[in-house]
Amino acid sequence: MEIQVIADSLCQKFGTRNPFKLAESLGIIVLFEPLGAIQGYYNQCFRQKFIHINQNLNEHEARFACAHELAHAVLHPKLNTPFLKRATLFSIDKLERQANCFALDVLYDDYDLMPFLERGIYDAAAYMGVPIPLAEYRMSSVQPTLW
Repeated sequence: MEIQVIADSLCQKFGTRNPFKLAESLGIIVLFEPLGAIQGYYNQCFRQKFIHINQNLNEHEARFACAHELAHAVLHPKLNTPFLKRATLFSIDKLERQANCFALDVLYDDYDLMPFLERGIYDAAAYMGVPIPLAEYRMSSVQPTLW
């Protein structure tokens, strides 16, 4: 299933685009901890899912980190990306790209991004606080609506 469809259906089901509320609705425990240079990570222990967020992140960064880790909980619940990166030759780039795309799909609906269809990709990237390629991904699927 397409990532945006999964993200939108999750947001619609629970009536929110707030990743913290989505995690709570899914029974995922979100913890704020001192993680140094790590923004966040996801793990599962005895069927309980956890999202760990660096307590030193600002609100915008924490929302993105939570949405990104929520993606791992929804899209890759049984994968251990730190282990894959450290102990195997398996590339986690695709998994991380999917999590970033899911995060943007959760955090920003088309209505929020419509003004940037005319303003340009650089403004959209600045608004979302992401690199240009991620902004291009999200803006490519924005559907302008007629009133």
